[in-house]
Amino acid sequence: MPFANSLYQARRKSGLSQEAVAEKLGVSRQTISKWETGGSLR
Repeated sequence: MPFANSLYQARRKSGLSQEAVAEKLGVSRQTISKWETGGSLR
C-alpha cells in the first residue's frame, strides 16, 4: 500500500482531521494534504 493511501486510511480510522495530524507532526495541513494525494513526500 503506497504511503499516501496508508496515511489517509490511518488518519480516517483514527478519526483525526488533517489539521490534527499536522499539529501532531509539526507540519502544515497543506503538507498532510500533499502527502495524502501523493503530491510530495518531503
